[in-house]
Amino acid sequence: MGKYIGPNCKLCRRENQKLFLKGEKCYSQKCPIEKGKKFAPGQHGKKTTKLSEYAKRLREKQKLKRMAGIKEEQLRRYFELAKRQKGLVGENLLKLIETRLDNVVYKLGWALSRKSARQLVSHKHILVNDKPINIPSYRVKVADKIKLVDGLKENIYLQKSQEKISFIPKWIKYDPENYTAEILSIPTREDISFPINELLIVEFYSK
Repeated sequence: MGKYIGPNCKLCRRENQKLFLKGEKCYSQKCPIEKGKKFAPGQHGKKTTKLSEYAKRLREKQKLKRMAGIKEEQLRRYFELAKRQKGLVGENLLKLIETRLDNVVYKLGWALSRKSARQLVSHKHILVNDKPINIPSYRVKVADKIKLVDGLKENIYLQKSQEKISFIPKWIKYDPENYTAEILSIPTREDISFPINELLIVEFYSK
């Protein structure tokens, strides 16, 4: 499957909730969900149909994939890796995605969307243990130290992003004055930021 280049707001409407894909627009009244467009796009979007069990699992899988900004093959690889780990497969899957470097950058408020966070990482604006990392899927580990390069600290978009921060996850220690963070622990299920029913995804891939 190729990269999606269509309107991001249609994806939110398709899932009937904010996926925070558009950056600043998602936090404003311009958001279609805020305007009351809580129906799927297209001429048949307003029709109410009862979802089958398969459709419910598919929608949950699509929602996670779109929120995380990953492709189908990436999500499937994460699922296979989660199966080989100890513990519940669904929780392992969410932890693998939650600890991606682009997601951590987003949770720190250095970007208004995960897409923007991936750009920061890809352009080597993020240091991990004082080394530039340009791989958005890099998985952070306990005791990793994450830092924003000095040249971006006065960036106007960064300042806007910082204003939108609601809270920093408890598994991350953040120093807002120096734009540095340290990973204190691996997130638990309660710390996962994705509003996902992981059991539906496990059922989808287990068929």
